[in-house]
Amino acid sequence: MCGFAGYLDPRLEDGEDAMRARVSAMAERLHHRGPDDSGTWADPASGLALGFRRLSIIDLSVAGHQPMVSADGRFVMTYNGEVYNFPALRRDLEAAGRHFRGNSDSEVVLEAIAQWDLEPALERFVGMFALALWDRERRELTLVRDRLGIKPLYYGWSGGVFLFASEPAALRAHPAFDAGIDREALALYLLRACVPAPRSMWAGMRQLAPGHLVTLRADQRSLPEPKPYWSLRQTLAAAREAPFAGSLDEAAEALEQHLTQAVAERLVSDVPLGVFLSGGVDSSTVAALMRKASSGAVRTFSIGFSEADYDEAVDARAVARHLGTEHHELILEPADALAVIPDLPRFYDEPFADSSQIPTYLVSRMARQHVTVCLSGDGGDEIFGGYNRYLWCDAVWRRTGHWPMALRRSLGGALRLLSPQAWDSLFATLGPLLPGPLRQRNPGDKLHKLAAVMAADGIAAMYKGVVDHWPDVGRLVPGGSEPESLLSQPKAWAELPDFVQQMMYLDAMTYLPDDILTKVDRASMAVGLEARVPLIDHRVVAFAWSLPLEHKVGAGQGKRVLRRVLDRHVPGQLVERPKMGFAIPLHAWLRGPLREWAEELLTEPALAEGGYLEPAPIRELWRQHLGGRRNWQHQLWDVLMFQAWRQEYRI
Repeated sequence: MCGFAGYLDPRLEDGEDAMRARVSAMAERLHHRGPDDSGTWADPASGLALGFRRLSIIDLSVAGHQPMVSADGRFVMTYNGEVYNFPALRRDLEAAGRHFRGNSDSEVVLEAIAQWDLEPALERFVGMFALALWDRERRELTLVRDRLGIKPLYYGWSGGVFLFASEPAALRAHPAFDAGIDREALALYLLRACVPAPRSMWAGMRQLAPGHLVTLRADQRSLPEPKPYWSLRQTLAAAREAPFAGSLDEAAEALEQHLTQAVAERLVSDVPLGVFLSGGVDSSTVAALMRKASSGAVRTFSIGFSEADYDEAVDARAVARHLGTEHHELILEPADALAVIPDLPRFYDEPFADSSQIPTYLVSRMARQHVTVCLSGDGGDEIFGGYNRYLWCDAVWRRTGHWPMALRRSLGGALRLLSPQAWDSLFATLGPLLPGPLRQRNPGDKLHKLAAVMAADGIAAMYKGVVDHWPDVGRLVPGGSEPESLLSQPKAWAELPDFVQQMMYLDAMTYLPDDILTKVDRASMAVGLEARVPLIDHRVVAFAWSLPLEHKVGAGQGKRVLRRVLDRHVPGQLVERPKMGFAIPLHAWLRGPLREWAEELLTEPALAEGGYLEPAPIRELWRQHLGGRRNWQHQLWDVLMFQAWRQEYRI
């Protein structure tokens, strides 16, 4: 895992030494992503410079040094990620007459492109990657991002120079960078708690979307249009044309074979490995299959909280004990969060407001003391149907979608007759009598949100009502409004027969890469730790979409087939519990140990500074939250992370 940066300056004003110095300064901003080595390459005749920071994982020798030039001299590449099937690709390339200087997957990636051309090579790659490729013959620069969006890549024109990098910090290091805040991106951020691709918070800069590449000619001055080389929509369409016809047990057997291969491939490393373990279905499955595939000790890492309702450490400990792993855990106190918060804007480099970023960073930091690579269970909810909203929203729509609008509004009003606190008390009293999907934290706030979307005029409006944080975002961002995106364009959605599959598709297209994978990438790379995510191996994703929905979501339960795989390795009673997620008790911390910090960022003058936010609605939610009337933790965290980011970079 690494970081890279570069630029293409058509003005051709600098010599090679100046270009190398400039791109080295850009790459140095990514030192945390690659603390082990650095390199630069420059071509003054084309105006192209490439910079690289390396985290050495496979082939620790100088043979893995980047930027790397292909054996035939045609291509120059900087590459961030891992292509796990590189040993098989290398054998094919050697049979075709290619020779290798070292044993890195980077060299295999580069020679595969030289042998087969870019897109045919991409079709063969299994892994996570972002890369920049300069074709010296065609004088073209191509940027590529992996299929599911595991690794990041930013690019755009600024000051007459084309800039690109793994993180925006490197773009800002170039003297030509001159970009302000994109108000439409800010509106999207406040809706989704992250900046969704292809937007960036910086005006004129873009994120390359998952499964896309973009090519720029040396003489081109416009922003090129990206094109897809892989499509989730086409993948699921192909899977549905050849559906899996077996039973749930047969599906579990086939899935275990796919997952065992995916996990085993991700154990290839020349440095120590571990696995994040929460004690839930996803991470326990990865840990169990890692134990199955590994001949040595398996190290597991988990984090817990002093607040019992949020503590998963006990469950993780039980799973680790059953699997016989070398287990490490950290119990998180509010002081730990306070210590991390000042660094979050620097770690994430753009406003990012999934509060589980805090424990994700802390467990990464703990793991890095023992290993350089960690496997993660992320992606299981989106691919196998694990979110509670799949059950809740589908049930509501099936039962009420055909009702007259007036009746649905009346039902929503009835749900609001009880305060969120009263609902919480009622659910706590009923406790064990409730089915699993109803046993969750903050049910009162969720019922009030459900009431607000009862009047949705279709599944698109209902889904947006569930996932949006600040629905009236135009009132919050002066001069900003919600731009068009996939969620606002139902005609661009995949053709799927039911609401649950549409939600899973939309989550895999948006929430997974923009939130979950961004969170894991930045948190792990902040400490120089590589995170690998076998549950979203693109072959596993294709297989999962070939399964009938009832193998994933049915009988009041999500991830049915994944649970069936896990049952073969871990007793059900160790993992069967209400879904917790990787959350922190943020609502209480904002009223307690984080209150003073939050107050400074949420004063009316602080909110009004720069004219990016309208203070009145934010101040009202803050008053309600402090008074205990509502839990507005998510909406307030969105604003706080934006404010902290502005403060860090003095924007």
